Amino acid sequence: MPRVRTVLGLLAALAACGAVAFLGYCVYFDRKRRGDPAFRRRLRDKRRAQQRKAEGPGAQLWDPAKNKKLQELFFQEIRMGQLWLSRGECQLGVEHLSTALLVCGQPQELLKVFKHTLPPQVFEMLLHKIPLICQQFEADMNEQEYLEDDRD
Repeated sequence: MPRVRTVLGLLAALAACGAVAFLGYCVYFDRKRRGDPAFRRRLRDKRRAQQRKAEGPGAQLWDPAKNKKLQELFFQEIRMGQLWLSRGECQLGVEHLSTALLVCGQPQELLKVFKHTLPPQVFEMLLHKIPLICQQFEADMNEQEYLEDDRD
């Protein structure tokens, strides 16, 4: 019995030493990595790229949580689309729903909802309208960038 205790104590001591050695190894290489000038440069470049991506053209447009007016526009377009569809004016309803889809923060999720709630023929009209709206949006964004460049 004393031998088993000795062996278990020895194993526990070895495990503790191994854990301490591993932590020391991790701390040593983490300090070495953080002290490397190339690491700091890469980290700074990565953060700047993320910031530029977040501030890029259209970034605020696609996040209605950040822009109250877009959120209001989204809900207004949904209401108008529902109103026109209830009146039987499918073309006008699809126009408004497609605009809502354009300003939506999660268009795939909204399309899933539309698929389950809209009649199949209206949903098909909406699907055919999406490429046209995307082209119009890109043209509007290019025009906006052109106007901003003229101001400088």
